[in-house]
Amino acid sequence: MPLDPQAVSTLVVVLAVAVVALVLWVAWLQRSDALLRRRLRRLIGEGEGVGLDELLDRQFRRLDTVAERVEALNRLHHELEGLAQRSIQKVGVIRFNPFADTGGDQSFAVALLDAEGNGVVLSSLHGRADTRIFAKPVVAGRSKHALSEEEQDAIRKALSPAGG
Repeated sequence: MPLDPQAVSTLVVVLAVAVVALVLWVAWLQRSDALLRRRLRRLIGEGEGVGLDELLDRQFRRLDTVAERVEALNRLHHELEGLAQRSIQKVGVIRFNPFADTGGDQSFAVALLDAEGNGVVLSSLHGRADTRIFAKPVVAGRSKHALSEEEQDAIRKALSPAGG
């Protein structure tokens, strides 16, 4: 059955379009293949020749190592957090002149407290002839020892939201 020239030219055009579409599809497949090979090379490495099961086993071991390190870091974080709560975080300083016959505010009271208000209040009374230093423990912002007004002010200043 002979084909007329119109049918042959239509067939040639359709085949040409099909060939162009196939060439584009092959080019897209080659590009996808190159991208996948590049990703696989990055994952496996060059020339190691390991199988997929060995590769996955190695990755799982790495994940286990990372998980152990993260757990160790979490333990260290909690330990450091506990230490930080017991470290000096709040400081209050009050300078004052306890005696009328001396000049300047050379005496002081310093409160050194942790996050819970525990610590010590130090006070120094400077006179003409001598200087006396006192240390009193503080628990939850209070002391079982009698505190001077300046020592109480130093504790209040340390415990205030604005800090020392």
